[in-house]
Amino acid sequence: MGNQKMIFGISPRYVELLVVLIAFITLISGLVQLISPTTVLGLIGKSGTTAEAAHFFAIVGMFMALFGGMVVHAVYSAVTNKQVMLWTAFQKFGAFLAVSIGVFKGLFSLLALSVALFDLFSGIVFLMYLKVLSSWES
Repeated sequence: MGNQKMIFGISPRYVELLVVLIAFITLISGLVQLISPTTVLGLIGKSGTTAEAAHFFAIVGMFMALFGGMVVHAVYSAVTNKQVMLWTAFQKFGAFLAVSIGVFKGLFSLLALSVALFDLFSGIVFLMYLKVLSSWES
């Protein structure tokens, strides 16, 4: 941690704090989606919620919660786990694509585009944190 080289003009400590904040947001929003998928679908969906859609949306919420918890665990672990950050970045970019496609296909409202953009931003932050972790090793 002694090397405090800036990452794109941002302090490595702030990048790490941003990663933790995003992870907690992902964990909490995933739990909300898991527990009450029809409520979340009602906010970002465009049509009525079927039992099948709610079920699959709850499954997505479960995986969101798991990824959020995994990132918090990885950040505060004694062992650096760059693979967690890489795969979480991939998950965030995949979520960005999936939700964006859903918006453009008319499955989700324009409000869901803000969720997609948050996932895109999150993926970029996770890649920045990967760079932070690499700089701390050298």
